[in-house]
Amino acid sequence: MNEPTKRTVTHREIAVEVHHPAPIAPAPTASLVPVQSGSIPAVASVVLPDGRVVTGYAIEPAKPEPVAAKPAVSRAAVNVALGGVGFLAVCGGLLLLTSFIAALTALITQLIILAAVVFGGWIAVQVLGASGHRAGTTVTIRRAVFKRNHFHG
Repeated sequence: MNEPTKRTVTHREIAVEVHHPAPIAPAPTASLVPVQSGSIPAVASVVLPDGRVVTGYAIEPAKPEPVAAKPAVSRAAVNVALGGVGFLAVCGGLLLLTSFIAALTALITQLIILAAVVFGGWIAVQVLGASGHRAGTTVTIRRAVFKRNHFHG
């Protein structure tokens, strides 16, 4: 029934093979026979059409887990609220930090100005100090005369 059909080939014809599929008869359904019951999982036997018996444990369908009741407020809203509280706390700390930095900068500036004034005053006293005789070497510079590019001392 499923054999190819052959034709004679001439110089203008090409060989063609035709296959006719054979239909498959549906198998009869098997019947389930429960064997045991109780605390041990139920064992079921299946009788096949050819008389064989297949025995095995029955598989219980998976039960979906019960859906937990949703809280009145979503977790996203709680996270946003907590983030806002944390942000406000950080902003307060940053405000204090900037105030501290500004005060520290002002203090350092004032210390630099004070040091410049004190050090400058000390130098002025050293340079412009009282003109009196001091202990040390005295150098007298006399007047030199230059005549015709010659030094006469």
